[in-house]
Amino acid sequence: MDLLGNDYPYATNSLEGKHVLVCGASQGIGAAAAKMMAKAGANVTVAARNEEALERLVGELELLGKGTHGIMPIDLEATKAIPSAVNEMMAQRGPVHVLINNAGGPPGGPLLSNEIEDFEAPFKRHLHAAHTLVKTLAPGMERAGFGRIIQIISTSVKEPIPNIGLSNTLRGAMASWAKSLSNELAPCITINNVLPGFTDTSRLGSLANSIQERTGKSAQEIHSGWMAQVPIGRLIDPLETASAITFLALPASGGIRGVSLAVDGGRLRSI
Repeated sequence: MDLLGNDYPYATNSLEGKHVLVCGASQGIGAAAAKMMAKAGANVTVAARNEEALERLVGELELLGKGTHGIMPIDLEATKAIPSAVNEMMAQRGPVHVLINNAGGPPGGPLLSNEIEDFEAPFKRHLHAAHTLVKTLAPGMERAGFGRIIQIISTSVKEPIPNIGLSNTLRGAMASWAKSLSNELAPCITINNVLPGFTDTSRLGSLANSIQERTGKSAQEIHSGWMAQVPIGRLIDPLETASAITFLALPASGGIRGVSLAVDGGRLRSI
């Protein structure tokens, strides 16, 4: 029912009965997204290479909501193996209604320091995997009359970040891919991007180490430089980012399509 008492199926803020596949779920934003999806009532399948970490996460998910949860160990760089792994999982756990495309980013460094070969694994892990997953899952979403596809990429799609040139290139490709698909997918399937800013994850720690090795700056100097760019003056908690992801997955968010939503504490200077 809507606020006027009319039957309005898009007004629900629950994911109860929906099956969510979260990629890159062994840690960081992926793990946080899985927890928030479970809290919203979804049945969650978590995917990553680290099977032990996934099993631990499922134990946590079972305490958060009424859904049933499972794992799908997978290497997202093994593109040809993705469809069979997903179809096998769905045969056991049912069709997927929500797909969270997420994976670890490539190493930092100037773009001109990269060779052509350096692009292959990150593009397989992100763009190729995401495209393969969507081609595999979109027909079932259309049959179900409900689908949500959400990419976890980066604020660099709007303002490239210094010294992570390969990541900037990759994230921009993902954003353009998603925007193109927003005009092709069935009306019942939305696709959107979430753009994390400086988030308290191990990924940010590895970038700080890379900067430290390259520049000689202390960890405190690097952190202070980052925080000087963020109006809220702190790192984003992964659960804050996961809240935005969950919002875009809800039936009530069906009118939001083809957008890139920054969760960055106001760091972006562009409108």
